[in-house]
Amino acid sequence: MATNANLIYPELSYKIMGVLFKVHSKLGSSYQEKYYQRAIEQEFIIQNINFQREVSVDVEYSDIKVGKHFLDFVIDQKIVLETKTDLRITPDYIGQVISYLKSSKLPLGIIANFRTPRLTYRRIINPQIDSLVLV
Repeated sequence: MATNANLIYPELSYKIMGVLFKVHSKLGSSYQEKYYQRAIEQEFIIQNINFQREVSVDVEYSDIKVGKHFLDFVIDQKIVLETKTDLRITPDYIGQVISYLKSSKLPLGIIANFRTPRLTYRRIINPQIDSLVLV
């Protein structure tokens, strides 16, 4: 059983989840992804949570740039937040966030799906991170 001591960035994760639940509670589950993103952005500003939106990250192969990823949000230069509006969080979405984490070299990703009656989410740890000792 996981405890807060086992979580990566527990306090920041808790704040992010509070924002996501609040946005879902106020907007419900029927809007397009861009509206949830705008509401999340406003709530991050209100709560003074440091973030960047639509962050471009290079995809590299043998130190050669072969493409780009565009991350919905990067919070406090620590956590990738990917928003979705689908019937469920699919393995493809999980793979997408793993590739974002590898390219960005960030330790934690959160997928939030707003289409479901209750917010669904997944926390994903970068498989390339050796140590979980993060503050």
